[in-house]
Amino acid sequence: SNGLTAPNGPSQQRVIRQALANSGLTGADVDAVEAHGTGTSLGDPIEAQALLATYGQDRPAGQPLWLGSIKSNIGHTQAAAGVAGIMKMVLALHHAELPRTLHAQTPSSHVDWTEGAVELLAEARQWPRGERPRRAGVSAFGVSGTNAHVIVEEAPEQEPAPVTAADTALPVVPWAVSARSAEGLAAQAGRLAEAVADQDVTDVGLSLLTTRSPLEHRAVVLGGDSGELRTRLEALAAGEPTPGKVSGISRDGLTGFVFSGQGGQRVGMGRELAASFPVFATALDEVCEHFDGLREVMFTDADSLKNTGWAQPALFAVEVALFRLVESWGVRPDYLVGHSVGELAAAHVAGVLSLADACRLVAARAGLMQALPAGGAMWAVRATPDEVVPLLVEGVSVAAVNAPGQVVLSGTREAVEAVAAQLTDRQGRWLEVSHAFHSVLMDPMLPAFASAAAELAYGTPRIPIVSTLTAEPVTEFTASYWVDQVRGTVRFADAVTRLKALGVARLLELGPDATLTGAIDETYDG
Repeated sequence: SNGLTAPNGPSQQRVIRQALANSGLTGADVDAVEAHGTGTSLGDPIEAQALLATYGQDRPAGQPLWLGSIKSNIGHTQAAAGVAGIMKMVLALHHAELPRTLHAQTPSSHVDWTEGAVELLAEARQWPRGERPRRAGVSAFGVSGTNAHVIVEEAPEQEPAPVTAADTALPVVPWAVSARSAEGLAAQAGRLAEAVADQDVTDVGLSLLTTRSPLEHRAVVLGGDSGELRTRLEALAAGEPTPGKVSGISRDGLTGFVFSGQGGQRVGMGRELAASFPVFATALDEVCEHFDGLREVMFTDADSLKNTGWAQPALFAVEVALFRLVESWGVRPDYLVGHSVGELAAAHVAGVLSLADACRLVAARAGLMQALPAGGAMWAVRATPDEVVPLLVEGVSVAAVNAPGQVVLSGTREAVEAVAAQLTDRQGRWLEVSHAFHSVLMDPMLPAFASAAAELAYGTPRIPIVSTLTAEPVTEFTASYWVDQVRGTVRFADAVTRLKALGVARLLELGPDATLTGAIDETYDG
């Protein structure tokens, strides 16, 4: 051409012919072209002549190439101009209509339109499926001769999948209601309770979630049948306490997922979810394949599940499956945080560890801890770290700070008891654990665990993870991080505080029980 910004007609013809050759097509096999179409007196005639010389030749009578450009609608989007054209033609295929190009009622007099069968899309045209696939070409011509042309073809038509009723009844169904005020919420609950007496509970739940606008004041009632759900709606309407109800005011902000640590495991956890939700069952099976006998222990062996060698893999399996289930419902986190072993589940779902490597790390962590001598103690106390730390003696550590006023001590029983004896005026409880986690009693397993962790591959988190070791987002995970995480204090309260500072307004706990929800409320709102 005669300059960097001047188009070259023969080059445009070559790229079009190459695209057709690569596709095994002729120009007559393409119905329309989305032109680069900058609307200039220099560029448009050159492009039109190239299209007339390629697509405009040897076409069946009455089947011209239809020509348009999205730039008439949205202007020149610069680097996005090509993809805008592709999006337009994909939508045109979807809606079976070629949209009109604006300001193109009169063809340019600078083009000899008699040289081929090309017509402007001055009006929208129906573009239904026919005997052959519909196709459209899309051109994008850049500065200095960067020419691109792609041919878009409709996908094969598929028979719609038959709609069948769910094979398994859900154990509980949520009914969500919302309003602009607390009074409006109560009134809405009362009206709903009266209106749905004879309706299918699942259909009502789906409609409430997908067809109603979510307003500020919200409540959800849970129930297994219509009677239970309506009773709880009536209690909500009357302002009476009732089980199976959650209510509050919506918050603007980000969403965080919290993965529970050890302590909430129970025999049978996940069994009903696996029976009701294939997504959960598939994810659970994928984890259990890496731990021989895990499913049987989870569902039937309460005694074995008390041992950390089984408890940690079981919690990992349930939490990963819960994440996949919630993810399938369209709930996406902006941040993740994991309490102790829960951080390994967070690392896996964030893409730091493959499933195989994550399971190897969990197996090494659980197995090495289980092999340690039994003994030690863990004690949870209602006190602040500032009150507890000055009282520590050799052999006892702060294992976790779950909330500003919730501290867990861990170590040899004698050392923990010595500290507890100085806090008799505080509410405390002894935890039922097989070992004293996050204490000096973990030290013998650290070298072997470091070796196991060093054999794994670590990626960059696709979802940011706020560490409970450092209370900061982790940009790079290493083997030494996981060793420190075993031995260090679980700074859960600091991690929740950091999430709040990052703009997280809601937190969803993923685990077999709500073991951390109270600590989250106390930290976030306290």
